[in-house]
Amino acid sequence: MTCLWTRERSYTYREVQEQASQYAHFFLSQGVKRGDLVGFYLQNRPDFVIAWIATWSIGCAPAAINYNLTGDALVHCLKISGAKLALVDEDPICRSRVEECQDALTGELGMKLMNVDDSLKAHIRTFPTTLPPANLAKDISGDFPAVLLYTSGTTGMPKGCAFTMARIYTTLSVRRDMVNDKPGPDGDRWYSCMPLYHGTAAINMITCIIAGVSIALGPKFSVRNFWKDVRDSESTVFVYVGETARYLLASPPSAQDKAHKVRCMHGNGLRPDVWEAFRQRFGVPEVAEFFSSTEGLFGLLNYNRGPFTAGSVGHHGLLFRGLLHNTFVPVAIDPETGDALRDPKTGFVVRVSYEEGGEIIVKIPNEQAFQGYWRNDSATQKKFLRDVFKKGDIYYRSGDALRRQSDGRWYFLDRLGDTFRWKSENVYVFQTYLKDT
Repeated sequence: MTCLWTRERSYTYREVQEQASQYAHFFLSQGVKRGDLVGFYLQNRPDFVIAWIATWSIGCAPAAINYNLTGDALVHCLKISGAKLALVDEDPICRSRVEECQDALTGELGMKLMNVDDSLKAHIRTFPTTLPPANLAKDISGDFPAVLLYTSGTTGMPKGCAFTMARIYTTLSVRRDMVNDKPGPDGDRWYSCMPLYHGTAAINMITCIIAGVSIALGPKFSVRNFWKDVRDSESTVFVYVGETARYLLASPPSAQDKAHKVRCMHGNGLRPDVWEAFRQRFGVPEVAEFFSSTEGLFGLLNYNRGPFTAGSVGHHGLLFRGLLHNTFVPVAIDPETGDALRDPKTGFVVRVSYEEGGEIIVKIPNEQAFQGYWRNDSATQKKFLRDVFKKGDIYYRSGDALRRQSDGRWYFLDRLGDTFRWKSENVYVFQTYLKDT
């Protein structure tokens, strides 16, 4: 039974487990210890997923580095991960970028860089296919990453975000009605050509594997190859980010537009003006649009099957609106400073109506409610807003502006603060990855 499909070959569940075990023994042979992070400077390849599973089996996790990063940004991301071993993609451009930083990485940081080429993969295949010692993966701290992801760093260096195993299982529970994990041809297969260093693709693909759902990987987004991959892999769900749907919709109509098995598309950044046009042209009946950020405490999911919630990023019914009225709060922002606007008389933050919308702040009991940025306390502190509506209260700044209609439908407005969005996705990812090839 297929666990992982690629254009080059497919892998059964047994093959994935055996190769992950070989990677695990390889990591141990290289001195990787329980509690370590391993740098992944890898493109969309089976080795990304297989090596990720391997790290979990020995109580470790990957630090997923954007393979478009160069120079100081690349060194910064690997440095804050604390990784002593990094896997480097065999792509010549990736290798050259790492080689340019080699003195800083191997000298200053003492990092071991290993190119995942045919020679290394042949070496890894010499290791046992038996499972590594089970005790290595037991009793891992709840705040340890399942994967270390990074913000885009559009106006500064990227910040590390620990996506914990607890959040992995929360994602699974939220998605339980979307996933058909029936084995065999009646079950789902999820396709993604979005970058695995980005949370949308990474978390979707790994949670599918955990749930026993088959996945299919494309190397990168391409209008020319997208539907061919979807058809040939027999995928039933695909993952999108930002303007990918608009690019697909802009392609010339084809008699093959509805010749696929897709029942649902899942992702974030689907614009309202594209939503129904895409659904009608390509015959995709379900849209699962979510709203969140890698580190965020504010998340929404719109599992949409009809016109009522089309174009929105979530919906809260009457009870939820009442319960969360003082938990998820829209506030006004000073356009000059980017700080929350405060009433000059009271000194408290100016709250705005849900219909008007503003930056969403989240009421939290204390700082520990937000896990913070990895090894970056100063950036973590900037996410807290204090003395908001009364002395001593504390809120988390989402950095995102949304509005909510009186009937409970949420709509995204803008990204604020030290990162920003354009066309529904952060600028760095949009410019460097979502290109037709």
